[in-house]
Amino acid sequence: MTSTAERSVPKPVFTDAEAGARDFPDSTERHFNYFTPKKRKQSHYEDVTVEVQPDPRHYLSQGWLYGFADGNGGYPLEWTTLKAWGSDRPEPVRSPGSGGQGYPWPALGWHEFRDPNEEWELTLYRYNANVVRQLNQNIDAARQSKAFEQWNPNWVTFVSHHIGAWMHVDQGLGLYLYANANRRAPTNMHNNAISVNSMHRIRAAQDLALYNLTLTEEIDAFDGTAHLETWNEDPAWQGVRETAEALTEIWDWCEAIFAANIVFEPLVGELFRSRLVQQAAPANGDFVTPTLIGAEEFDFSERDLRYTKAMFDLLVNDKEFADHNRQLLQQWLSAWVPKCILAARTLQPLWSQPDAKPMRFEDSLDRAKSRFGGILSDLGLQAPKELSQ
Repeated sequence: MTSTAERSVPKPVFTDAEAGARDFPDSTERHFNYFTPKKRKQSHYEDVTVEVQPDPRHYLSQGWLYGFADGNGGYPLEWTTLKAWGSDRPEPVRSPGSGGQGYPWPALGWHEFRDPNEEWELTLYRYNANVVRQLNQNIDAARQSKAFEQWNPNWVTFVSHHIGAWMHVDQGLGLYLYANANRRAPTNMHNNAISVNSMHRIRAAQDLALYNLTLTEEIDAFDGTAHLETWNEDPAWQGVRETAEALTEIWDWCEAIFAANIVFEPLVGELFRSRLVQQAAPANGDFVTPTLIGAEEFDFSERDLRYTKAMFDLLVNDKEFADHNRQLLQQWLSAWVPKCILAARTLQPLWSQPDAKPMRFEDSLDRAKSRFGGILSDLGLQAPKELSQ
């Protein structure tokens, strides 16, 4: 046996100057601790969402790194008149390493919001991809089986004029209400939830637009441009159009979400989708359209409304501004309920157009009002007297 001479190589010398050399109270912890998780253990959603958006009231000691031409920086809390605890605290005196100047984290009640849907980038892609894949399969199956030939002639006209017109609501609110509110919200948890809401509406508008093109190819009597004239000129749609356009003009991002998801959708959106289209379509030989409308209905009732209720539940029960927030929300209800009731009532002629008709309009509206009242009850708000109109 021969021995191998020891090679002369540099040996590591630890000087306690390397990263991780110092011991801190949490040096042995195996999880993040810069936020308080909703449950005992932080979720993947929280890991990729909480504190992603900077806030000088937490740890951005130099102040906002970007601003607007009017001097506002970042995400001003004044972009809504609602408040969460800590909103009225003065901005901390900043110096290197000062962060939030001793304020407990999170420094504001806004940061307590957690989206119950736990939406973030990956969940958005997966969910919408699954929805679109299923809708495409349904439409392809209908084309192969010649299902569109079973439609009643009046229903062909109804779909081209009125279901096509609903894409304008989805497109307008998706682009100019939800996307705008997403930019104005103060935390990444709000941003994610609202931006996903925006994508739901934009995807639904795209679904209807592509469906419109398919029906133009499959049904000789189908007029693919009829929805434009309906949206612009049909008296039955002008109340919805006026209200939808007014919603996109709201400056306050919280009022925009509240007016759209708490008031407009239950009183107008669900009334049209669930009480009219979903009930009338099968009786008129159409089993395809309900799959598109049903996908949008699920988006709202099971996902978008869910995060909205969680968001406003925190505000109406805020430990510092609950009374202030409740008063403002009641004012918003008094302002938007009459507009949405009027918009709903202008749609009444649509109930008589299909050959096989759904339940009476008044019964449909009563159910929509009952649904709306239940949402308000969950938030501890009072139904305004204007609801009886």
